[in-house]
Amino acid sequence: MVVNKSKSAFRTIAEVAEDLGVATHVLRFWETKFSQIKPMKRSGGRRYYRPDDVELVKTIKYYLYEKRYTIEGVQKLFKEKGLKNLLGEEIQKDFFETETTPTLDERTHQLIADLQHQLKSLRDELSIALTKSNK
Repeated sequence: MVVNKSKSAFRTIAEVAEDLGVATHVLRFWETKFSQIKPMKRSGGRRYYRPDDVELVKTIKYYLYEKRYTIEGVQKLFKEKGLKNLLGEEIQKDFFETETTPTLDERTHQLIADLQHQLKSLRDELSIALTKSNK
């Protein structure tokens, strides 16, 4: 059982597996079958599950073990009903958001263009210096 961690704390795969009563290899297998499971991975491949990831694997376990769905059945359920409808409002907003391109004002666009120009000039100067040093 996980102790002394806030509800919003990230959990290791071992902590999640223990909490759910499944083996860690089961969670890794579910990651291959459910693209929605996306724990953070640190160097060395160590997985850290966000609270939303934990809720998702709990839901998967519920449908597989309690409701006796097949993996394909749970995948179909997710596709038809949507994760938000199945997981409810406890899931954080960013769990469902997709990356968007930020909108930039004209001043920011100009700043980026100026920086690009400066970088190209520096690249050209370095190229010339390297060419001269290799002669």
